[in-house]
Amino acid sequence: MNNQRPTQKSYDIVIIGGAIMGASTAWFLSENKDFDGSVLVVERDMTFEACSTTHTNSCMRQQFSTELNVRISQFAADFVKNLRSYMGGDERVPELVIRSFGYMYFADNEGFADVLRESQQVQLAAGAATQLMTPDEIEAAYPFYNVDDIVLGSINLVDEGYWDGAAVNDWWRRQSRERGVEWIQNEVVAMTRNASGTKVESITLASGEVIYCGQVVNASGPRADRTARMAGIEVPVEPRKRFSWIFKAEQPLDQDLPLTIDPSGVHVRENGGGTYQCGGHSDYDPAVDYDDYVMDHSMWENHVWPILATRIPKFEAIKVQSEWGGHYAMNTFDHNAIMGPHTEVSNFIFLNGFSGHGLQQSPAMGRGTAEWLTYGEYRALDMTPFNFERIPAGRPIIEKAVI
Repeated sequence: MNNQRPTQKSYDIVIIGGAIMGASTAWFLSENKDFDGSVLVVERDMTFEACSTTHTNSCMRQQFSTELNVRISQFAADFVKNLRSYMGGDERVPELVIRSFGYMYFADNEGFADVLRESQQVQLAAGAATQLMTPDEIEAAYPFYNVDDIVLGSINLVDEGYWDGAAVNDWWRRQSRERGVEWIQNEVVAMTRNASGTKVESITLASGEVIYCGQVVNASGPRADRTARMAGIEVPVEPRKRFSWIFKAEQPLDQDLPLTIDPSGVHVRENGGGTYQCGGHSDYDPAVDYDDYVMDHSMWENHVWPILATRIPKFEAIKVQSEWGGHYAMNTFDHNAIMGPHTEVSNFIFLNGFSGHGLQQSPAMGRGTAEWLTYGEYRALDMTPFNFERIPAGRPIIEKAVI
């Protein structure tokens, strides 16, 4: 890949990683009238062929167990449904909708059923429309499910389902460029701290340039720890492999299939035209190499397909159309976002560790990071609980709804 050279020798903000989190932050900075600094986004592969953003389910949900995560998704829903308005009424921007087929969580034991009940109370208090369903109610509303082993279901049919994440991502990049954010295909290979070690003074690019920076944003997805180590610090984020399949059913369902989370961890959703998308991972779930996207072909026959056919008997006769391996940027500390500044290197800003729910959180996370970069505080939604400082302090945020 050809490296592009930056036009300046210094920038107020350098964002490392140009996928959905970097793009969101860049756009919100360009949108903020109180920010008038220079911004450079460094992305190692502008095709985004292997990044987590490209391999996503592209769905959003409100069914989280913590209020802050619910409100983050509520802002995402509002942003997506009013994208053109948020983007200044630009008539080139598409009008988007959320295909709200919902997420269906299944509990096959009373312990997890209690978690769904407790989480519903949090969600309802935040204004979500989550419904709990008995097996009989599930069978009446969705007769294609086998619910013989199910104790309770949880679903929300408002602002929960598929949305066009690629379109939002594309327009964030496009508008931020038009407003003066500089984007280059290149790679950060080193960082230099100041004499006291309290700030990152400069970054070095693969093409050899040394670029001075006011603040650095780590938006490098599953590579977050590699980026942090260049600054002599660590973040508990590692790439975990996740597999996806698109399949066609010989007998398509006669209604939309919610994004169904089976108790086994396999999930499947409506894709349209008699096709469906499902995903899963092996029980052995180690960190993998940053460039390891090799499929485990045995998983489909031995694990995923049998579970699908048991849960939805019409899926006994299906044909895989495509498959791929992708990475979750897994926060091994508590599976939640890591934001804000490092505790010692004060201008190194984290935007990492979304553990599979990054796409739907990107509008609020980019907005919050842009606020922090501009004001030194969050304004629209207080993201302080996600700041990096909780990690050395040993204060995990327990989110029970991680897929």
